[in-house]
Amino acid sequence: MKAIQVKQVGGPEAMELVDLPVPQPKSHEALVKIAAVGVNFIDVYIREGRYHAPLPFVAGQEGSGVVTAVGADVKLVKVGDRVAWSGVLGSYAEYVAAPATALVPVPEDVGDRDAAAAMLQGMTAHYLCYDTFPLKPGKTALVHAGAGGVGLLLVQMAHHLGARVIATVSTEDKAKLTRAAGADEVILYTQADFEAETKRLTGGQGVDVVYDSVGKATFEKSMNVLRPRGMLVLYGASSGPVPPVDPITLAQKGSLYMARTNLAHFTATREELLARSGAVFNMISSGNLKLRIAHTYPLAEARQAHQDLEGRKTTGKLLLIP
Repeated sequence: MKAIQVKQVGGPEAMELVDLPVPQPKSHEALVKIAAVGVNFIDVYIREGRYHAPLPFVAGQEGSGVVTAVGADVKLVKVGDRVAWSGVLGSYAEYVAAPATALVPVPEDVGDRDAAAAMLQGMTAHYLCYDTFPLKPGKTALVHAGAGGVGLLLVQMAHHLGARVIATVSTEDKAKLTRAAGADEVILYTQADFEAETKRLTGGQGVDVVYDSVGKATFEKSMNVLRPRGMLVLYGASSGPVPPVDPITLAQKGSLYMARTNLAHFTATREELLARSGAVFNMISSGNLKLRIAHTYPLAEARQAHQDLEGRKTTGKLLLIP
């Protein structure tokens, strides 16, 4: 099978298109013929070595496809089932052997590409605004990277929950997309200081929560725009990791809360994984959540997909098609 392998960590050039044997599923695994693969920043972090994976490895963590074989102990899925997953290393390939417990059923009215596009980013947006800091009418949220993969989904969910949504983006085109997704206010951080603008838009009160996937470049100002007892939720670090923080700083800035979250901890049980993925798929089926698949690439163009993602040239989701 064709696969994208990393033999030494590094830049996009570290990814090579190779021929590998089709994996054989272990007793607890299912073999899936992959239809579509999601491209995410965690793939970049693993490729760079920021997150460790034993070398060599096949890149990628998210996708959708059809089960073609199952291990002896597998009861959760069967051959012919349409499934999707997130968190399964080895997904930049034509086939993946995945733990059956990581696979979720895909409804008939959700296509393969939508299923692959929705898993990591859809479930991330869901846990952020339903669990980490539950939004409701009367709450105000600041969403960084509002036109990004998670951002566009998070803005839609926050809007449907009745919260006031302020989003930051880099261009007017991205601002239009974010407003269409339900943002009440959009700040072009390339033209205005988002800290000053957020304070102006909230009458100096600040926001209840900041959802921040940018990290280093936004971190300090994100804390500064929170109202007393507000929460900064860090769920990514596209600009680099944030500096160390003395906890007394949180008290000085208003008894703030800070969380650094990971999807794995919000899908830790099979029951929670099924509930969260099912909720996202239901939103797609009902039309309440609209996915934006920005670009699809052949599997062989994985390097270009990473370059586009890291260069912030994209809005919405990037997919690889084996």
